[in-house]
Amino acid sequence: MNELIAILEEKFPQLKFTPGRQFSWSPETGEIFFRRGAKSRQAMWSLLHETGHALLGHHSYKADFELLKLELAAWERARQIGQEVDVDIDENHIQDCLDTYRDWLYKRSICPSCGTKCLQQDDFTHYSCFNCRAVWRVSASRFARSYRRQLA
Repeated sequence: MNELIAILEEKFPQLKFTPGRQFSWSPETGEIFFRRGAKSRQAMWSLLHETGHALLGHHSYKADFELLKLELAAWERARQIGQEVDVDIDENHIQDCLDTYRDWLYKRSICPSCGTKCLQQDDFTHYSCFNCRAVWRVSASRFARSYRRQLA
């Protein structure tokens, strides 16, 4: 991992790599966090993915579907970086990671009253059902469990 970080630091001197508890990109601080001591291929892939977010300038999203688009773009950029630094990313790993977001989106979109799959509304925490007219709110955090609190 240290070798890959050194390569990325040389290749992208504008980026800052910082040891942390998990792999993540912080647009607020401009840092890519990585788990110190992580040595697996999956760890390298995660580092490349977070580097992809940083290079693409990902800062925020307003809609659930937009988050999925950002994740896909970051994986595409990670693939490109991987080719440049001789690290191949397993396609199944990418799809497994994207599946976690797809599952999260699906759970948020199910009407708590009638079970119909619905679309997000005016902001990223409100949904409404076109079938039974129920309205519900979900957590803004992508790390939170998909709770649906019915409003109407």
